[in-house]
Amino acid sequence: MDKLRESMYELIVETSTKLPKDVRRAVAKAKAQENAGTRAAMSLATITNNIAMADENISPICQDTGLPTFKIKTPVGVNQLEIKEAIYWAIAEATKHGKLRPNSVDSLTGENSGDNLGMGTPVIKFEQWEKDYIDARLVLKGGGCENKNIQYSLPCELEGLGKAGRDLDGIRKCILHSVYQAQGQGCSAGFIGVGIGGDRTSGYELAKEQLFRSVDDVNPNESLKELEEYVMENANKLGIGTMGFGGETTLLGCKVGVINRIPASFFVSVAYNCWAFRRLGVKLNAETGGIQDWFYQEGDFIDFSKEQQEEEQADTSSETKEIVLQAPITEEQIRELKVGDVVRITGMMYTGRDAIHKYLSDHDCPVDLNGQVIYHCGPVMLKDEDGKWHVAAAGPTTSIREEPYQGDIMKKFGIRAVIGKGGMGPKTLAALKEHGGVYLNAIGGAAQYYADCIKSVEGVNFMEFGVPEAMWHLRVEDFKAVVTMDSHGNSLHADVDKSSLEKLAQFKEPVFK
Repeated sequence: MDKLRESMYELIVETSTKLPKDVRRAVAKAKAQENAGTRAAMSLATITNNIAMADENISPICQDTGLPTFKIKTPVGVNQLEIKEAIYWAIAEATKHGKLRPNSVDSLTGENSGDNLGMGTPVIKFEQWEKDYIDARLVLKGGGCENKNIQYSLPCELEGLGKAGRDLDGIRKCILHSVYQAQGQGCSAGFIGVGIGGDRTSGYELAKEQLFRSVDDVNPNESLKELEEYVMENANKLGIGTMGFGGETTLLGCKVGVINRIPASFFVSVAYNCWAFRRLGVKLNAETGGIQDWFYQEGDFIDFSKEQQEEEQADTSSETKEIVLQAPITEEQIRELKVGDVVRITGMMYTGRDAIHKYLSDHDCPVDLNGQVIYHCGPVMLKDEDGKWHVAAAGPTTSIREEPYQGDIMKKFGIRAVIGKGGMGPKTLAALKEHGGVYLNAIGGAAQYYADCIKSVEGVNFMEFGVPEAMWHLRVEDFKAVVTMDSHGNSLHADVDKSSLEKLAQFKEPVFK
């Protein structure tokens, strides 16, 4: 049992902190395709820098370590209860050591268990097979990309594409639409798993199962192979790009599976995964529980740390200018910013996610937020022996969830800047224009890069909401983000959405008979 526990712990740590070889190659390919001096190139430089930092620090690539999902195949006779017990132990240990963020929350009370254990967490799916070893695989899929999963019931009408029928061409349209609707909110460029058929439950399960395939594999079904190739070629013509900033690469991988259905139902289910595709697996000795081999590690290993450091500060002269801001920030400074500007913030920053926004809509704030910056972030935090908090990982969370609250809260407390990922909607945009505020898009998944910008933790409020939802007081230095919504009514997100919808329309005509 001890050896099995150690193996499961090692699997969790490696999955959280080290991107697999096949995913690294896909990211490197995307980076090579982008034009120098663009926002997409700058974003990918930050991403590869973050991957290297996670390697070195053995810390989470992204702070949102999601809902750990295990897929376990065991020989007949192996005690699955022991495996489950070992996984529970390893999950709790990894959470305690800052390799996982505490993400298990009671759906009724909102209480965080603190150790990633609870009803339904983690997800463990067992299957027996005829081989003599244990095949254990793990995917850590964060909430930002999980929220961009989508399921279609054919026939249906799709924005930009028209009618999608119950055939291969209708499936093609659904897949392209799924990439369009994700925009940058799922931390594009991303990967998708597609499940054709089944019922609503088994369709989504099949879609997620595709994420356990290697990026480099070839679908044995010729029709699905052609479909995957078509999607990879054409989804990247939508121009959504990394983080939804526009660019050459929107999709890094597409895998499609099919199962039978009943005549009355025809579902196409899509599981979206961000660029931080944290998925690994191990071959375990069925008797000892020891690791015999690792999956997804064939081929060359790309060590991003060997690239020149100045690449992270890619020349942005063609699209952007860079501005240094010291918090607290004045309205005059905010009014000078335009969409496309790159800012570097030094000073105080306060985290605020779902629970904080809901609370502040009805209550006063324990700190003065006038002129300050709110960061949509649920960090991974560790406390040292002296009781002092340190940031282990701190990338942005998806901002659109705060759309019902954000504009009102900014005006109520005098907040001048909001940092997150994926952009916000018309209500927030109107408030930015009226109040004099700005939305800054940080690079999703770059949890080590941004943690390095945080120099100290000055305090915390609302710990009763749990570590990810608390309000952390962070002193930052040179925290870089891109202005994507300004105080003049401009939104890069709305512009990219509009242009990508126009490009989507070119795929309306049938391709597959």
